[in-house]
Amino acid sequence: MYAVIMLRSNVGVKKPIKDTLELLRLHKINHCVFLDENEYNKGMLQKVKDFVAWGEVDKETLMTIMEERGRLIGNIRLKDVSLEDTSFGSLDLFVEALLSGKANFNDIPTLKPVFRLHPPRKGHKGIKKSFKAGGELGYHGDKINDLLLKMR
Repeated sequence: MYAVIMLRSNVGVKKPIKDTLELLRLHKINHCVFLDENEYNKGMLQKVKDFVAWGEVDKETLMTIMEERGRLIGNIRLKDVSLEDTSFGSLDLFVEALLSGKANFNDIPTLKPVFRLHPPRKGHKGIKKSFKAGGELGYHGDKINDLLLKMR
């Protein structure tokens, strides 16, 4: 599962890139979405690589983001609500099902799919360079977990 974070604004951007960001549900800076790893999503991420950071998320980081930044409709915190009335029973089982591909965010109908993150503690390394060149943009691999924990 990919974690995708929008780091740069879409003001003055060409229409195809702006449309791709809308399809990814990334409308504002520091918003994060989680996507399945498939060819369609990889193609969209390559198209917007100069505006987002993405990589593979692990279970502990996804659990932390869901607890601290997960919201239900009505701005109700996810950690304040019991998931016992769903088929998963707990947030831990839901996160495991998400990572294994057995569930998606639509299985909890009131869960918002976009996570509003805090700006990173100690700041970005740079939002004009790619990750390989010493910045924050583009593919991070496993290192996206470090950025997500800075932004929790």
